[in-house]
Amino acid sequence: MSNRMWGGRFGAGPDVIMEEINASIGYDKRFYAQDVAGSVAHATMLAETGILTAEDRDAIIKGLEAVKAEIEQGSFNFSRALEDIHMNIEARLKELVGEPAGRLHTARSRNDQVATDFKLYVRDAIDMLIGQVRTLQKAFLDRAEAEANTVMPGFTHLQSAQPVTFGHHMLAYVEMLGRDAGRLEDARKRLNESPLGAAALAGTSFPIDRHMTAEALGFDRPAANSLDAVSDRDFVMETVAACAICAVHLSRFAEELVIWSTPQFGFVQLSDKFSTGSSIMPQKRNPDAAELIRAKPGRVLGALTSIMTVMKGLPLAYSKDMQEDKEMTFDALDSLSLALAAMTGMVGDLTVNREKMKAAAGAGFATATDLADWLVRVANVPFRDAHHITGTLVAKAEEKGCDLDGLTIEDFKAVDERLDARAFKVLSVEASVSSRTSFGGTAPDNVRTQVETWRTALASKDA
Repeated sequence: MSNRMWGGRFGAGPDVIMEEINASIGYDKRFYAQDVAGSVAHATMLAETGILTAEDRDAIIKGLEAVKAEIEQGSFNFSRALEDIHMNIEARLKELVGEPAGRLHTARSRNDQVATDFKLYVRDAIDMLIGQVRTLQKAFLDRAEAEANTVMPGFTHLQSAQPVTFGHHMLAYVEMLGRDAGRLEDARKRLNESPLGAAALAGTSFPIDRHMTAEALGFDRPAANSLDAVSDRDFVMETVAACAICAVHLSRFAEELVIWSTPQFGFVQLSDKFSTGSSIMPQKRNPDAAELIRAKPGRVLGALTSIMTVMKGLPLAYSKDMQEDKEMTFDALDSLSLALAAMTGMVGDLTVNREKMKAAAGAGFATATDLADWLVRVANVPFRDAHHITGTLVAKAEEKGCDLDGLTIEDFKAVDERLDARAFKVLSVEASVSSRTSFGGTAPDNVRTQVETWRTALASKDA
């Protein structure tokens, strides 16, 4: 029996194993809406250029709308024997409208069809992810504004370094997410060229209008080279790379939440919505949502590696290897979307222990740099000398078992006569953060200014 997909060239149907490895309908059925949209645009263009009659166009479009409705209602019967979403839709269209369905594939191939569907799908996913990133930015901004005066330790090497405000810490993630949104926006701009009409690899002899279909589908222009149009998966690699970086950013904050929510730190408490208990230890409050977000980059980075490995040695133009680019892409996009949603919920529900943060901010001689800066600013001491003087005072405080502000003025004078009682004023954590007024610094007023700057910027994106 002749295989109806491959035509008369093949006399026997596919072996069961071949069907198993060849079929993609199990996952590319996600493309149904994009496939219908591409076919509607193609049929409309074929009629406008005189390749298809208006009657056939109308029948095809009506049939495609009916197929889409069946899929959305759950009554569509997906067939593995028909391999993919394109042939499943076309076969059902033929059942509904008869002969006109066979004219739809004029001047196109499954090669340009799948490339078009995939671009449309990734573009839709990018738009959704950008929206989620901005929503998370707004959650961080709300938290930053509320905690503009909340003092916490700033860390390097996970050791107390200098006091910062929790609001300032939240703004760091707003900046990261801003870059993430920018990368996704850039990826979207580059992908927005239409492959439709490139056909199998060489274009077509039919007098089609590729600019018309590109415009109908919201592309900026048709792809300029038919070989590249059907074999390009840069848009997938670039988008998943942007997703991977964003997932890493989320993972960094998730790790901080895991650390900060321990009894040893006690800086924050996650709500019951994003915590779980233990099956044996009744006191446990596990930050499972944060831990799962922390793990997500493994999946997204794995997807990126897989896609790049699939593409790395492929000659032009299309090869069946490229069917293997979809499942991991879907998984990467889904994983990041879920992580963004969960993180937005956690940031909004977070309970902050301000007293615990403030106490920790003053530990570990965190204001030592402020004292060195005072020596430079007030006593005109070269910074390297000021650094040495302050280090000597830190050693003396360690010997006495106190913080810097626990030393006496006599202790200060014994190390350097240029120190006086005014130096004690810079040793509080509040004075430390308030003094950091340089652009991008942690001062509370800076935090509030940056919150408003970002809110204005995001409002302009929403407009």
